Amino acid sequence: MDPICVFISPTAVLLHLPNVLKVKQPESVSDHMYRMSIMAMTITDPKVNKERCMKIALVHDMAESIVGDIAPMDKVSKEEKHRREKEAMTTLTDLLQGVLKNEIYALWEEYESQSSPEARLVKDFDLAEMILQAQEYEELEETPGRLQEFFDSTEGRFRHPDVIQLVDCLKEERRGHMSKAAEPPTHTS
Repeated sequence: MDPICVFISPTAVLLHLPNVLKVKQPESVSDHMYRMSIMAMTITDPKVNKERCMKIALVHDMAESIVGDIAPMDKVSKEEKHRREKEAMTTLTDLLQGVLKNEIYALWEEYESQSSPEARLVKDFDLAEMILQAQEYEELEETPGRLQEFFDSTEGRFRHPDVIQLVDCLKEERRGHMSKAAEPPTHTS
């Protein structure tokens, strides 16, 4: 069988692997990575390689097709999580050959080690996409503020000015939704 087919097959799990947000119908890991790639396309910073950001966004959670979405509530140490994901990425990339094998693994490792401006920007996208999705779930379920823990977990962690601006806008919009929800209903006669 063609090595590319063998490689693509296990990544299909990401289409159906739910993210860990505590909601009725969570996005898939694939949805998450796709939106991060779209975020990367919108970046205007000339100091970062937009294409590289898109590639990192597409591979950063690929190991989850084997190990699942390991979340803090799973009580798995960072070291153990990295070990499992590294083993999974080795398994996945061993299905490939040559340049592609090396490129995909190197992109994942770059993200994990946060060794480049692109990897650090994609980390910001990862966190921003999580809270954007949390806000969308709050709005969809009409439960403003219910997923506050996700916002709290990102406080002070954003580094890139473009992402900080996006997050500030998102938080302002969320405050508006929460204020509106807190207002007593008006009665008309």
